[in-house]
Amino acid sequence: RASLARAGRRQGPLRGGAGGTLMSNMGLELALKQLGIPFARAKVGDRYVLEKLQEKGWRIGAENSGHVILLDKTTTGDGIVAGLQVLAAMVRNHMSLHDLCSGMKMFPQILVNVRYTAGSGDPLENEAVKAVTADVEATLGNRGRVLLRKSGTEPLIRGMVEGEDEAQVTAFAHRIADAVKAV
Repeated sequence: RASLARAGRRQGPLRGGAGGTLMSNMGLELALKQLGIPFARAKVGDRYVLEKLQEKGWRIGAENSGHVILLDKTTTGDGIVAGLQVLAAMVRNHMSLHDLCSGMKMFPQILVNVRYTAGSGDPLENEAVKAVTADVEATLGNRGRVLLRKSGTEPLIRGMVEGEDEAQVTAFAHRIADAVKAV
């Protein structure tokens, strides 16, 4: 995503910004910001990224799963099209893939899934879970993020903690997971 956005900015046809999801790495957002490219997050899922792009009038967006949407080429996340566009950007800009992707530092993201019993109450509304989550968010400040959401397909709480220090975000992710398990 960042490589295509960077190449699009150099070439001129980027038209606005780039779209991602709530799971998109903070490193992407910061790299785009340094390039002067706006970034907007959508809910997780190709269709939400597509909706966000259409809403903003932008043409490039992606999910962490690797689904890259290039609206000037296709409305679906086609890996072959995305790969060809990266190769074209490399040729057009006389840059290696390494150089095209430089300037983006990925933040450690720790993902945890906790199964819960459907119908036994919403773990996300539990006061202990809310308190632990708020404490982690306060500790991370603007140097990290927490995302808790229900899976759309099974009784799971999907948790993600992201920040600068991998050991810290790992500990925080497990602390939140333990709070969810205790519900």
